[in-house]
Amino acid sequence: MNFYETFWNHKYIAGETGWDIGHVSTPIKEYIDQLPNKNLKILIPGGGNSYEAEYLLKNGFTDVSVVDISSIPLKNLLDRVPSFPKEKILHSDFFQLDDRFDLILEQTFFCALDPSFRKDYVSKMYQLLKPGGKVIGVLFNIPLNSDKPPFGGNKEEYISLFKEKFNIEIIETAYNSIQQREGNELFFKLRKK
Repeated sequence: MNFYETFWNHKYIAGETGWDIGHVSTPIKEYIDQLPNKNLKILIPGGGNSYEAEYLLKNGFTDVSVVDISSIPLKNLLDRVPSFPKEKILHSDFFQLDDRFDLILEQTFFCALDPSFRKDYVSKMYQLLKPGGKVIGVLFNIPLNSDKPPFGGNKEEYISLFKEKFNIEIIETAYNSIQQREGNELFFKLRKK
């Protein structure tokens, strides 16, 4: 077990899961609801309890993978949704993945990573996407912690980070955030160049 796995296991065991809202976030749900192709190959990195994966499965999506460095939320997902394909639940380090996806959903994974990993995150997302693949999700648009997760950021920083490898199709204040995050989230959609 490495340091990061121990760190996140402790968070789940101690109930220090303030990022977990208990359901799929509205911006991501509404994006999913307009997707016509149920056969997209989708990844949810740092998936946690992965309400997004549960929602996708219940809405007919056939190829959804979840990766997390902690086994605890992955077990929680399987306990909630025993029919979820076990081979699509990956207890692994995101940066060690070797696969290709049509779509990657970002929900609180980026802000959990130390900012020193942000360029690596962008490169790995690029590597994991098929040509023309997309990353969509939400990013915090506020300063947060500098010494522990969650780490914040702002629109200009994100644009500068992503613009080399991605066409930025949308990055704007989410109009449909949950009340606690209203005005503090950016919805974004990036397409691999």
